[in-house]
Order: sequence, then C-alpha cells, then structure tokens
Amino acid sequence: MKTNFKKAALMMTGVLLGGSVLAQTSDTGSSEYVKPFSGVAAYNTWSIGVNAGLPSLILATGGHNGFDHWEPTLGYGLSIRKQLVHSLGLQLDYNGGTVKGGVSSNVPFITNINGNRYKAFSTKFNQVALSGVFNFATVDYLRRKNAVQFFLNAGLGVVYYEPTVTGYTDSNFPTASTSSFKSSALVMPLGAGVKFRVSDGVAINLGYNENFIDASSFNGANQYPKTSHYSYGYGGIEFSLGGKSKPHLQWANPIASIQNEYLTEEARLQRQIDAQKAANDQLRADMATAAANMAKYTTDSDGDGVSDFFDKCPGTPSGVKVDGAGCPLPVAATPPTPITKVFITEEDRKIVREAIRNLEFDFGKATIRAHSFPSLNRVSQLLIDKNFSLKLAGHTDNVGSNDANMKLSKERAESVKNYLIDKGANASRIEATGYGETQPIATNKTAKGRQQNRRVEFTLF
Repeated sequence: MKTNFKKAALMMTGVLLGGSVLAQTSDTGSSEYVKPFSGVAAYNTWSIGVNAGLPSLILATGGHNGFDHWEPTLGYGLSIRKQLVHSLGLQLDYNGGTVKGGVSSNVPFITNINGNRYKAFSTKFNQVALSGVFNFATVDYLRRKNAVQFFLNAGLGVVYYEPTVTGYTDSNFPTASTSSFKSSALVMPLGAGVKFRVSDGVAINLGYNENFIDASSFNGANQYPKTSHYSYGYGGIEFSLGGKSKPHLQWANPIASIQNEYLTEEARLQRQIDAQKAANDQLRADMATAAANMAKYTTDSDGDGVSDFFDKCPGTPSGVKVDGAGCPLPVAATPPTPITKVFITEEDRKIVREAIRNLEFDFGKATIRAHSFPSLNRVSQLLIDKNFSLKLAGHTDNVGSNDANMKLSKERAESVKNYLIDKGANASRIEATGYGETQPIATNKTAKGRQQNRRVEFTLF
C-alpha cells in the first residue's frame, strides 16, 4: 500500500479509537425530555442527508494529482447514519460527480510512467464508504438544546471511477490522444465539518472531505508510484428519522436532562409537602372540633379535680378536698402542732453553701453530675441528724421558651430532692419548686449573668 494511503489509514484509526474511548465514558443521558440513563432506546438514532458541493483534485492540506489546475464541477451525495452514543455515529455515504483539471501555464504537460504526455483530465466517480463520525461539543452549557455541533469523520470504502485524459501536442507530438477507462479502488475519506440544528428534525451540514485512493490512476495518467486523491467541500441538509415524541441522540444535552430530572423531583417533593401540610391542617381542624366538643367534659374551673360538667359545688377554694361530685369533704379538727424552735448554725449554712456551689447538671437536663454527690451527701446527713426542713427552688436563665424553662427548673429541684431522699432524708420535710426564668438575680444579657441565673437555691428552716 502506498505511503500516503498508510498515513491516511493511521489518521482514521486514531479518530475512530478516540471516538470509541469517548463513547465508553460518554453520558448516556438524554435531552430534557428523556429521563437520565434511559438507554439508547429512548432516542431517535437514525438520520438521512443529502448534499451537494465541489469536488477538486487539490487538497487543502497540500498536494494534487499531477495536474495542478482545477476546474470547478458539481458533486452530490447521500448519507444514512446510525447514532451510537452522543459523540459517535456510523455513517454510510454515497458520493458522485466529476473531477476536472489540467496543467497550469507554467507546466504545459505531465508525463506518466510510460512517457505519455497529458494536459487535462476529467474523471467521473461513484463512491460508497462507511465512516465513523465523531461529534465535538455534545454538551452545551448555554442552551437546553444544542444548536451547533462540530465533527470529524473517517472511514473506508470503494470508489468506482472512469477517467478521460487529453494528450499534449507540439511539434514532436503532433497528434493529441484521448483515452479513457474504468477502474475501482479502495478509498479512505477523512474530513471535518460543522452542523447547525434548525429544528428537532432538520439540520444543515457544512463539511470538507479529503479522499485518499489506493491507486495511481484516478486522473487517468497513471503516475505510479503517486497515489490518487480528491477533495469534496459540500453543504447539505439532514433529516432525523423517528417519532416526534423522542429527541435525536446527537442533539440531546445531558446537562439539560439532569436539570430536568432535578426540577421534576423537586416539583414532586413540593407536591408531597403541600399535600402533607393540607393533611396536617385538616387534622388540626378536626382536633380543634373534637376539643371543643370535649371541653364541657374536661374543663375544671375551680381546679378541684372534678370537671365543671359533673361538679355539683363549683367554685371550691383551692386545696380543699372534695368528693366525687366536687363538694368539700368534712374536715376533722386537729390539735395545733407545737412549734419547735429550729437553731441553724453557721456550720450548717456552710454545708448548704458548699452544696449549692458544687451542684452541676448535664446541659439542658436534670441529671446531677457525679462530682456534686459528696456535698449533697453532707446536706442529706445534716437533714437526718438535725431534722431540718429544706426548700429547694430551681431557676433558669431566659434562653428558650417560658414553658421549657419552667419545666426544667422544676425537674432539677425535684432531682435534688429525690437524691436527698434516696440518701435517707425525710421526704415530708423537703419542698421542691421550679420558678423558671421569673426570678433572675443577674442580667440575662451576658453569659456570666445567665450562668448566675441558672441555679437551685437551698433554704434551711
């Protein structure tokens, strides 16, 4: 095989291998109309095209077929392509037309291997080739649908040609001979182009191919060992095949597909949230209705434990024991309790102050930390030994809601009370109360002030 043909073969192999690698890593997602990773079946993949252009004996990359003067002629073509992935397709091309040329004024003739002299040629050709078409810029970050696409193509086929050559005449060669013959050879088209999307089904192609022929007789002069070639610059129109419900794979934008999937999922989740909100609102309404219906059975205005609906004695003073109908129970007279004077020493107060100073809880909880136990143990023993009474008052800062702070202060006071009882103190002589954030001893605007407000006060009596 000739040197130029081998170089062209290497170029085609490089393009096809590059296309294969990219095809393996290409995103198989789709346009905004197809769910990502749906596979090739979700797209239209076939298309046909027609084109017309100018065949030439001169290559843009340099070189000509012995004759260096080009005469413009008309070429035409038909293509059928199967898109394999976004970036790679297989295309079957037919091209036909005529390539004409001659010698320039500086070179009056060319000579073939047999010594024959020629001044012009005209070759009719018909070519069929299978090519790989590698698309660039398949992802468009500016538009949801790609509008412009660049491509390279390389392939292999057969060209059937019929050259006619015109001989050169002068004083030594007075008779100009004209000859023609038919032949065929392998051909390797290599090219590039740009495609403009007009609509989902129509695109305009502009391209240029250089066709390397494994023969030296394309121009009829047979200048062996030179190989033959010709170029073809063309413009054409391409039509996508398939239903309108599917996008074509070569124009699909994976980024648009991913965005569409995200927006679809976002809308679905928002609908779920809206439906749940509506259900919650309905549940609240139902609960409010039920609460209104039950209010007459649960309302206890005087706080005696008997609802107003069943209370026969409304307005019972707070703390008075009542019967099942809400009426006060008879109270037996009790002798007055003798008052015992309690003497509290400075040492007793020191033990209590130390317990207050060492008392710590887990953050936001009523759990007493272990290092507070020794000083609490001494307070418990003091209550046992001297039969003192003790009032525990829990307080918090103003961080959090009023209800939460009130609950936490009460729970911490109760936690200290339970600990002292567990150590043997008389439960009836210990009172635990929570005041929440209602009785600060310092400002809540500073961290130090808030720390001082978070406390449990011990009062012996």
